[in-house]
Amino acid sequence: MRAFVFPGQGAQAIGMGKDFADNYSVAKAVFDEVDEALGEKLSDLIWNGDIETLTLTQNAQPALMAASLAAMAALKSEGVDVTAASFVAGHSLGEYSALCATGAISLSDTARLLRIRGAAMQEAVPVGIGAMAALLGLDFETAQGVAAEAAQGEVCQAANDNDSGQVVVSGHKAAVERACGIAKEKGAKRAIILPVSAPFHCTLMQPAADRMAQALADISIANPSVPVVANVLAASNSDGAAIADLLVQQVTGAVRWRESVAWMAAQGVTEVYEIGAGKALSGMIRRIDRALACKVVNTSDDVAAVAAELA
Repeated sequence: MRAFVFPGQGAQAIGMGKDFADNYSVAKAVFDEVDEALGEKLSDLIWNGDIETLTLTQNAQPALMAASLAAMAALKSEGVDVTAASFVAGHSLGEYSALCATGAISLSDTARLLRIRGAAMQEAVPVGIGAMAALLGLDFETAQGVAAEAAQGEVCQAANDNDSGQVVVSGHKAAVERACGIAKEKGAKRAIILPVSAPFHCTLMQPAADRMAQALADISIANPSVPVVANVLAASNSDGAAIADLLVQQVTGAVRWRESVAWMAAQGVTEVYEIGAGKALSGMIRRIDRALACKVVNTSDDVAAVAAELA
């Protein structure tokens, strides 16, 4: 059994997806449709812009989705449909890419939702009020305890359970800084404040969750063609009627990536294909379960190799 997984914020790079657009007209059509949906040439920013502008949350989120869906379009043109996977999953915004790939949400709607999501998450907390930090060398339970001890009346939560030795905490800046100190006392190898513009996946994001509830209420959502492993469930969902609520919960809830990967492995998944920019998820997956074979699909050569194997 195999799974297709889709990267989240942090994987963005200038030039991502251009190889697909240059070699596959269907991939170029993905970027064209995203540009039209947003009413701007996001593709020009992705391929020719500066990384600081691309990294802005409201740009990075639809851009990363576009790169992933361009890769999926290239794969499909070579005979590899999303139904070649038994499960799909995505890290944070990558869950939207997964839902789009399975036909649950249209490409244009996904682009517009991610533009709204990125802006809403950025605007939910004034710059300088919140922070996120990666705690390396602590398991999730220990990191949860660190966050609780650091809160001291403020918000500090375990936000991303990435793998067995990497947990990200999120919340008020002072509380996150306290968490870094406590984590080192608890045996963390390192505690690193992350260069992000807002404290994602914690209760400070409630205004963004409310905004996404409004936006999703106006969107047509179908049953996905392949079960989607939801971040907040760490298990699969195939019910289109449940998707909007799961995506709203995701804004303030923890990204349960370690559990999601372990769940897929428990269902019999042995191969994982990372679709889109970068290879961060493959690194996490190998640390979660070394028995899982990981392959990256972010160039035309990768598409050809996967097509030769699966088509």
